[in-house]
Formats: sequence, structure tokens, C-alpha cells
Amino acid sequence: MNPLEIEVKFHLKDVESFQRRLPSCGAEFKTFANETNIRYEDQEKSLRPRKILLRLRQADSVTLTYKSKPPESDPDFKVHHEVEVTLSDFEAMRQILEYIGFHPVQIYEKKRATWRFSNTLLCVDQMPYGNFIEIEGAPDNIRQAARDLGFEWKDRILFNYLEIFETLKKHLGLPFSDVTFALFKNVSVDLNQYLHLFKAGDA
Repeated sequence: MNPLEIEVKFHLKDVESFQRRLPSCGAEFKTFANETNIRYEDQEKSLRPRKILLRLRQADSVTLTYKSKPPESDPDFKVHHEVEVTLSDFEAMRQILEYIGFHPVQIYEKKRATWRFSNTLLCVDQMPYGNFIEIEGAPDNIRQAARDLGFEWKDRILFNYLEIFETLKKHLGLPFSDVTFALFKNVSVDLNQYLHLFKAGDA
């Protein structure tokens, strides 16, 4: 198991038309799921300052995920050290985490379709504030897949979804910390106004 997760994101202006053309590009549809994610902190609230994510996810399966900074950063890609385990009981794991001193601090939702394409995993994500594609795999495969799908490398995004939300929250003055479709129901977000804050640029 490769402990490193290597990926980039791109903003999708029209998620429906993009997914309709994926089969003609040779992509193979795998799964679709509505996700509910809970981010946890320890008693000292030390995880986020140390760039650590502890996440419990309910989707088509239940997973507990640990992410942290890699040994070396890479300006071309978003890279994390990742360890993930599949579980049988969401509620039981939630209780265990709280019993051993972790507490939930943020809920975020996502609609995710996964595809296999050219030795990469494509995650087409509908977030409450906008739509994206994540391309995950080996660096050379990610670059090739991005080219084949028509993306400009300079437009790649290396922020994670919570970092994007925190930036939007600051600029829009949002009064909430959870990232749910219900909370964004009456919030108008024009991501095109903010994409320059997220794009990695030439590298």
C-alpha cells in the first residue's frame, strides 16, 4: 500500500456535461456516493495546527482516515501521507473516537462519482460551494490524464476542500463552519471570482 496520496484538482464549470463525455474518453465509471464526513480534533486542538486530518466518513462504505504532511512537499501536486481503514459500523466508531478523547469539530458533505482513467482515479466531486475533479495517481500519470481531459496544468488546485471553504468563508463572511448542502442552500457562490486564490499556476 502506497502511504502517499498524490493528486491535483480542477474546477468544473459544468459537471454534468463533463461526466457525459468521460466514457468517450475511455474512462470507466466505478461508484457514486453521497458522503458525510466528520473532522475530529484532540483535547488540545493540536491536529489542525500540525496539518493532521482525522476523518470519519459515511458513504457507500464507512472509513476512518488519517492524513498528515509528507516527508517532502511538491509544488506540482497535493501530497499527503494517508492511512485509511474500512469499518463496519459508523456509529460505533464515532463513539470510540469520543471515548478516547477526540471530539467532532466540523461536518462536510460531498457528492462523489469515481472513475478509472489512464492509470489514475478520477473523483468528480460536487461540493456545496462548487464542483471539482480530483485526479489521483502517480505524478506522470496525473499530468497525462489532465492533458488528455483538456485541463491546463496552470489551473490545477492544490488546496483541500476545507481550505477552499475557509477562504470562501472569509471572503463571503459566512457565519457557519460546517460545509453542508443545507447551509449553502441560500448562499450564492461564484467560484470564478475566487479561483485565482486557489490555482497553483505554472510550475
